Amino acid sequence: MSTDVDEYGIPVIAEPVSASERKRASIVDAAVAEFLREGYAAASVDKIAKRAEVSKPTIYQHFGSKERLFLAVIAGVLTDAYDGLEPLASDITGLSALRESLTAYLASWSRRVLCDDILALRRLVIGEVARFPQLGHLWFKITREMMDAPLIGLLTELDGDLLAVPDPERAVRQLIGMTLGGLQLVLTFLPEERAEDRDIDGTVAAGVDVFLSHYARR
Repeated sequence: MSTDVDEYGIPVIAEPVSASERKRASIVDAAVAEFLREGYAAASVDKIAKRAEVSKPTIYQHFGSKERLFLAVIAGVLTDAYDGLEPLASDITGLSALRESLTAYLASWSRRVLCDDILALRRLVIGEVARFPQLGHLWFKITREMMDAPLIGLLTELDGDLLAVPDPERAVRQLIGMTLGGLQLVLTFLPEERAEDRDIDGTVAAGVDVFLSHYARR
């Protein structure tokens, strides 16, 4: 059986419209649970097969290896997390509207990536990335394409109008660091901690204000 793969060798999973595709999606769902519970090294392909109600050879037929299955899990979980975020507003005409749009977008993003499953997956990737560098490349690729790119596009569009942003990519990294970054760092390494909605909203709003105080045109 031939399976399409992307540049990282990850099998491309379309919407499950056929029995084969539904089976593939079921394997990924089972693998998410197994990897999060056991970690990558201890995760059992036999247990994944049992949970997905397929044979072990079927998993290898669809994904080729445990490593490729893990990459498919990362891609699937991140893509699902980033889908449906609060969109950035278009046709922004003033700093107040820009502040509101950035705050809503970054608060929505924060709530998704600070949930328990994404944080657990992040810890798992950190532990494996030295041995399995494709994980880091994949995580950054998906985040850049789905999350960073809209922000970079907006800042580029507003440069010279509402904002003075000589390097939009650097500015986006700074904005993420001032809003999401601190909470993500704490919750990644202190899993007993929790971020309440008021913590997220307050941190994001304060970070956006600091960002605009620097980049808004005067």
